Amino acid sequence: MAKDLGVSPTIPEAGPRLASLKRLWPYIRPYRGLVLLTVVGALGATLVQIAIPLITQDVIDGPIADRDKSGLIPLGLLALAFGVAEAFLFFLRRWAMTKSSLAMERDLRDHMYSHLLSLPVAFHDRWSSGQLLSRASSDVSSIRRFVGFSAIFLVVNIVSCIVIMILLIGIYWPLGIFSAVAAIPLIYVGVRFERRYNVVSRQVQDQQGEAATDVEESVLGIRIIKALGRRDLVFGRFDAKAVRLQGLELGKIKLLAFIWAIFELQPQLVLAGVLVGGSFAVAGGAMTLGTLVSFIALFTVMVWPILSIGWLLASTLEAATAADRIFELLDAEPTILDPHDGREQRLGPGRLRLEGVGFSYPDASAPVLHDVDLEITPGETVALVGATGSGKTTLTALVPRLYDVTAGRITIDGVDIRELPVSQLRSQVATAFEDATLFSMSARENLALGRPDATDAEVAEAIDIAQAAFVYDLPWGLDTRLGEQGMSLSGGQRQRLALARAVLGRPTVLVLDDPLSALDVHTESLVEEALRRVLVGTTALVVAHRPSTVLLADRVALLDGGTITHMGLHSDLLATVPAYRSILSAETDEDGVLPTARQMQDEGAGR
Repeated sequence: MAKDLGVSPTIPEAGPRLASLKRLWPYIRPYRGLVLLTVVGALGATLVQIAIPLITQDVIDGPIADRDKSGLIPLGLLALAFGVAEAFLFFLRRWAMTKSSLAMERDLRDHMYSHLLSLPVAFHDRWSSGQLLSRASSDVSSIRRFVGFSAIFLVVNIVSCIVIMILLIGIYWPLGIFSAVAAIPLIYVGVRFERRYNVVSRQVQDQQGEAATDVEESVLGIRIIKALGRRDLVFGRFDAKAVRLQGLELGKIKLLAFIWAIFELQPQLVLAGVLVGGSFAVAGGAMTLGTLVSFIALFTVMVWPILSIGWLLASTLEAATAADRIFELLDAEPTILDPHDGREQRLGPGRLRLEGVGFSYPDASAPVLHDVDLEITPGETVALVGATGSGKTTLTALVPRLYDVTAGRITIDGVDIRELPVSQLRSQVATAFEDATLFSMSARENLALGRPDATDAEVAEAIDIAQAAFVYDLPWGLDTRLGEQGMSLSGGQRQRLALARAVLGRPTVLVLDDPLSALDVHTESLVEEALRRVLVGTTALVVAHRPSTVLLADRVALLDGGTITHMGLHSDLLATVPAYRSILSAETDEDGVLPTARQMQDEGAGR
């Protein structure tokens, strides 16, 4: 299902199909033995309850009517035995239900998370994080409640009602038929309720995702919100969604209260009719007092299954909605796939070629990139320069296959990167982005995220290259746990750790998307000096905005209008290409003067 950026999924007019619940079977199947045991325990406990009224009939029409005290003992012991059996079956049902439903919930959540990680970046561009979180949390919990309770008791209660109704007809058929016919209106009400509750339930669950998105964005952007003094604005947006959610929830509760009232009223009216009719039958000699008591007691046992049907039906419909929402994610197909054979290819020193590369975002009116041709020889560094919005970041994302090209191809040592297993490609290509992302784990774990087997010496070397020695001064050094998004560090520190992560292990191809933008001039010069040593033996594509970063490169490619228009030495482009000179004029040297071509040549000779 297509999603627009920032827009919640389309709410179906007719609500979810209950058939979607059938798709949960693969997750239930491994625990079908426990589920069956749950059904047996629940049904057994209910059937034991049914036996008590029948024993009551024998007590009233037997020992009590005959004033036979000795006859009470065996019937009392029999009732006690049934009570013990009911307690055991209740324990069995609770144990099996909890074990199976929690295990199923764990498997489904693990599968969802694994699937989300397999989906391409393009999928995550279209889906808000709040919608994903609500599906992975509240929707999965709804499924667990359905599998562990609602589905079980829907079966048990229906079977119990059928068994009790048969017994009631057998005990005294006129009242039994009356009780059965009186249940027909409930079926009609239940069908009407299902149609309306589907839509309301889906609206509530989708709105919960919208509210969750606002909360997450506010937490992650709290510094910006406070710095701009926009707390009231952000709160107002959230409050509007919360008010809408409140209205939807109240509408759902109103509908649920109505169905509860109907299912609560019906058995009480029927019970009143049974009492009146039964009293006349006893008075006329058509049935005994014990039979009437037994009939009423059996009907009372059936009252709870009838009352619970409203809640169980609502829970089932919520689970059906949750299943629809979950399978919207699980049905999304990964598009960045391994080749069919899955075999790793033999690669050389890392010759990177872009041949007629083009790329368009879904539903975009024009391609972002077109006819891009570029070759980077092993050990060569090419700087990619272009105006804002020219497609530089998109181009760098194509090399590690965060997106797939929509035209042309990219090769490493003559092998199309789409023919390489993704794991092999990303072990050969390391990337550092301008927006450095760190995770809530230790500094060492963040650094070795792409190379878990990295040695201490390799980690230390990467830290030295990125001038990230500040990690040793953290409270517990490399073992210090960084906060969420690494917000406990400065922007420059985060960027240096991300750069160290990229160069760790000396990859064959290194893609740097302006990784030095947050560094001060002094630190930048130290990092650039260290990078020069790394780039000597590495094929590198570096997005550059500063003239100082351009000096890292052997050649410069100018990206303009979605394609590479000029390629050559920095000094030549600076002297002959006005568009190139205009882009770099935004960055000045320490004296506020753009370095001349001659100055650049002299500085570059130091490489």
